[in-house]
Amino acid sequence: MMREWATVIAWHQGVATLNCETRSGCGACRAKHTCGTTLLNKLGPQSQHQLQIAVAQPLEPGQKIEIGLTESSLLSSALLVYMTPLAGLLAGGALGQWGLTSDAGAALGALLGAGLGFWLARRLAVPLSARETYQPVVLQIGLPPSALHFQPPDAG
Repeated sequence: MMREWATVIAWHQGVATLNCETRSGCGACRAKHTCGTTLLNKLGPQSQHQLQIAVAQPLEPGQKIEIGLTESSLLSSALLVYMTPLAGLLAGGALGQWGLTSDAGAALGALLGAGLGFWLARRLAVPLSARETYQPVVLQIGLPPSALHFQPPDAG
């Protein structure tokens, strides 16, 4: 199970809006000070994703929640998103080369095939994402921010 902590933005009638920050794989190795990829990650925009998930327990903004997604759903989603356009690109290029017998025909066929692949991936992703196995699940709920402030008893 892939796990990630998210921050609650809002909770209303059993639906929590969460903010997930994407983290790059960089920063843990010893070469992070001399690596160009780390520098590029710092220059690029900081990615944050919002999602909504059903949570029966009332939540407060700022509260942390751990969500999980099964590896099989993540891998099949990645396979759909990456391989469908690639297969369209290769098939379109081959058909363009075969039908028009020129490099321009192959390039045109590859572009059309890749576009068709992206369109198909988008169309297939919508019903796939509606399945329950492709939805994130709540693994842990952290303490609300109001519970983390310690107030010592009055010494009077």
